[in-house]
Amino acid sequence: MTTPAKVWLRFFLIGYIVLMVLWIISLTSPIPYGDLTRIGRLSEREFGWTAPPPKADPAFLKAAPVDKADILVIGDSFSMTYRWQSVLTRAGYRVTTTYWGQYENALCADFDQWIEKAGFKGKLIIIESVERLLGDRTRDSMKCEKMVMPFDAQDHALITPDETVPSPAPNWNVQFMTGVTTYYNTWKAKKSATDIYFDWNTWVRPVPDGCKLFSHRSCNKMPFFAEDEDNGPLTPAHLAWMKNFTQAHTRFPIMWMVIPNKTTVYLKPDFSKDFEAGFRASGLGPDLYTFAREKHTQVRDFYFPNDTHMSMHGQFELGERMLSAVREVLPSPPAKTP
Repeated sequence: MTTPAKVWLRFFLIGYIVLMVLWIISLTSPIPYGDLTRIGRLSEREFGWTAPPPKADPAFLKAAPVDKADILVIGDSFSMTYRWQSVLTRAGYRVTTTYWGQYENALCADFDQWIEKAGFKGKLIIIESVERLLGDRTRDSMKCEKMVMPFDAQDHALITPDETVPSPAPNWNVQFMTGVTTYYNTWKAKKSATDIYFDWNTWVRPVPDGCKLFSHRSCNKMPFFAEDEDNGPLTPAHLAWMKNFTQAHTRFPIMWMVIPNKTTVYLKPDFSKDFEAGFRASGLGPDLYTFAREKHTQVRDFYFPNDTHMSMHGQFELGERMLSAVREVLPSPPAKTP
């Protein structure tokens, strides 16, 4: 005889089994190690890189104190691993790095005085920014009169990148639905013949010759960050501000380092074409658009397949390009002083 208690017990057991199945699926789904697989809820089994990255000598990953540095880098997340800077350090230059985000993403009218107050006595300032964020940074800087936050730089990298493919491990911190969502999104991404959008700013798109360019399993498809396009292209107006800023701040030579978006490199090379042409002619810094256009076909996983950033393969290539640019300004490292 079926009683209300038995009915409720049956519902309870069914619910418990469903939750256990969801939890086991989520528990066994790979822990994301790329920004785009994490926010787009895509499987690392299909989109995670597999080519082992080059390693840096730890001796070259330590920054110099600002008052001893030859080169001061103001950068963003593309500079947080210290990998491209390590190429400069290996060549004998003393480098210190600080970040846009520490100063509300703005460089203000009193920039020279702020740098001098920090104690910098070196020979070159490199201002690095990824393409998708430079537009907002120029607009915020135009309105800024005074650097409010004091200069701050650490002697170590803020991000330590994986040097091997992360080993499978239980995903203990996962939510119940994450595993199912990840499997479903990955299935949709693999099945779709066209661009497909997932929540949290992630596109998965076909990439021509993708398996020659990337090491991940589903190498004919690639996650891309929606903000690469949503933030709009860089324009001659942004370039004009960069020129004016450089001309207004002459206490130290300034070199601009504009890193193109992953989407620009692999799919839409003309995205900021007017800015790119003007920047190339301006002499403000090395042309990293042409550099990335050439290198991404020569270096597998030049950008991470599962992330919006340049991989360590790309970072070391970037370091060599920046070393050439630095040597045009500082042919050799200044003599060391106690």
